[in-house]
Amino acid sequence: MEMRDILNRMLNHEELTREETRDILVGITKSEYPNEQITALLTALQMRGVTVDELLGFRDGILETGVPAILNCDRYIDVVGTGGDRKNTFNISTTACFVIAGAGYKVAKHGNYAATSTSGASNVIAQHGVRFTDDISQLNRSINEAGIVYLHAQLFAKAMKFVGPIRKALQFPTAFNLLGPIVNPSRPKCQLLGVANLDQMRLYNNVYQKIGIDYGIVNSMDGYDEISLTGDFKVTTNNYERVFRPQDLGFDIAKPEELVGGATEEEAAAIFDAVLENRALPAQKNIVLANAAFGIQVMERGQKDIHECIEIARESIDSGKALATFKKFVEINS
Repeated sequence: MEMRDILNRMLNHEELTREETRDILVGITKSEYPNEQITALLTALQMRGVTVDELLGFRDGILETGVPAILNCDRYIDVVGTGGDRKNTFNISTTACFVIAGAGYKVAKHGNYAATSTSGASNVIAQHGVRFTDDISQLNRSINEAGIVYLHAQLFAKAMKFVGPIRKALQFPTAFNLLGPIVNPSRPKCQLLGVANLDQMRLYNNVYQKIGIDYGIVNSMDGYDEISLTGDFKVTTNNYERVFRPQDLGFDIAKPEELVGGATEEEAAAIFDAVLENRALPAQKNIVLANAAFGIQVMERGQKDIHECIEIARESIDSGKALATFKKFVEINS
């Protein structure tokens, strides 16, 4: 595929097919295009806005050229945010994953080091001495014995290294910023995704419908890419679309400062520990409960009321099961 032809089509405001963007991604990994052409393509896509099929094509290429994580488990969930909300919250999604696993559900968490906050999922996991791996037997042992496995993105999405320098030089978001949540190498059948705005919610809603998985997408109306409980938030799933207030779930409104992850990785890890050990601020615990509950509802295919899911998550923390799950996970993966 000649990039010259692709770029001419972009100048004519034409859309690319899923197969075409898949082929482009594979070509990038084979160094078939100079950086200048890749830069032009990403810029044109950003100015016009990436389509669902274009995004899915890039996803297809990343999964095809990457390292697969084949898990001996049929149904499990990933909880992840798009990132980029620049709110520097503590590791809400990662903490929620261990609460979900503590409640008896299987989790395959996909994550990376922080890009815009103090601590990303990989930062807080590494703070506890966990060593990242792509060894399939080790990954399966983790999900089968601890109920949760962690997939460090850099070990799996090999294509990302080819566009890394370009993305860094461009200094603005590109289509590749949208790919993180949908390139989990284990291809989970369930996902809870936090997005920073309603445009992203619409995009991913269409993406998930085409992928054909059980999903929930959440957005706090004041710009958090997770349920922050700082105000109203919207949830869309396979089954419903609704705006909630914290009070609807029995929670008080949280203050933004109660969500901050601290100035260092150590401070972020301390909040993570405090939630699992059931000694965090009430707002911190409630925020994790809310996100974990909607993840549990996705796993239950929407058959459980959200209040019941909150109580399942609460029992995971209060009983010590979430903490025990994390300790087992660290034991297996250190």
